[in-house]
Amino acid sequence: MADPNYAILPSPPFDTISSIQYSPTDPDKLLVSSWDTSVRFYHVGDPNGKPSEQLAKFEHRAAILTSCFSDSTHAFSGGLDATIRHLEIGTERISTVGSHTDAVSGMVYSDESNALVSASWDCSLRLWDPRAATPQQAVTTTPERVYCLDMTNHNIVVAMASRLFNIYDIRNMATPAQQRESSLKYMTRSLACMSDGQGYATASVEGRIAVEYFDPSPAAQAKKYAFKCHRHTVDDVDQVYPVNALAFHPVYNTFASAGSDATVSIWDHKVKKRLRQYPKFGNPVGALAFNCDGTRLAVGVGYNWDMGEKGMHEKPGTEIGVRKLGDEVKPKNWTG
Repeated sequence: MADPNYAILPSPPFDTISSIQYSPTDPDKLLVSSWDTSVRFYHVGDPNGKPSEQLAKFEHRAAILTSCFSDSTHAFSGGLDATIRHLEIGTERISTVGSHTDAVSGMVYSDESNALVSASWDCSLRLWDPRAATPQQAVTTTPERVYCLDMTNHNIVVAMASRLFNIYDIRNMATPAQQRESSLKYMTRSLACMSDGQGYATASVEGRIAVEYFDPSPAAQAKKYAFKCHRHTVDDVDQVYPVNALAFHPVYNTFASAGSDATVSIWDHKVKKRLRQYPKFGNPVGALAFNCDGTRLAVGVGYNWDMGEKGMHEKPGTEIGVRKLGDEVKPKNWTG
């Protein structure tokens, strides 16, 4: 029986979905990037109202690893061709902002600073003002390739190869405010900052999530912890899956995790409990995002090459799904 709270969007990409992001101001607008070289912009409909539809599509020359909104009508993209592009959603116009010297692996936009921060496998972060005649404002060298980054308030968290993390203040990107090593033993796969600005969660390829706090005081650091997840026992053998994506709820500060085990779970990190595991998908879940008012969760489902080319032929196809959320994302003791 179909789930009335889950809808599939039309016109999905035909290759792996690399990132999903909702508009920061419009809860019904969604940006999806893919290895098929496209960035797609959707209106997410309602069963009782306007249907979901793809409103714009931006074709690139190479696989897109990351994209983000600056506002509801403008976005940016980056990927394997190392180029940062500005996407004008209303006209489907693409313009080049600048470039790295290797693949662009992540980007975030700061409203307060009117700045785009991009990260790359070229071991750098770059700060851009897309409105300026010379958009590139600064370059910060990192000790390793950057896999992903996220931002909350002024803090930018950067996850790198060799399990390294740097935390920067966007107002002073010259040197990191903090340098850390991952609490997890294996390679970092995903990262998300808490909605309340207190810290972040990070996850590894080995089915574990760590919850971390910015405050370096011993009392705050004593609260950090890690736990196993996205694992299943098959014939007495522990099957371990990468945790591909994390996202914090904008109101309740609970978070969602998505794994190569084709599941999505909701966690309350304050009480160290799982609140919900949604029904299993037909393929790994590689990306997810809450919308700005916290009423929906979008997921990108599809083969993500964990098992090489062989796996692609076993389970082809991609899906962008949107789940209407209820109280399952709310902490049990929430008083609001």
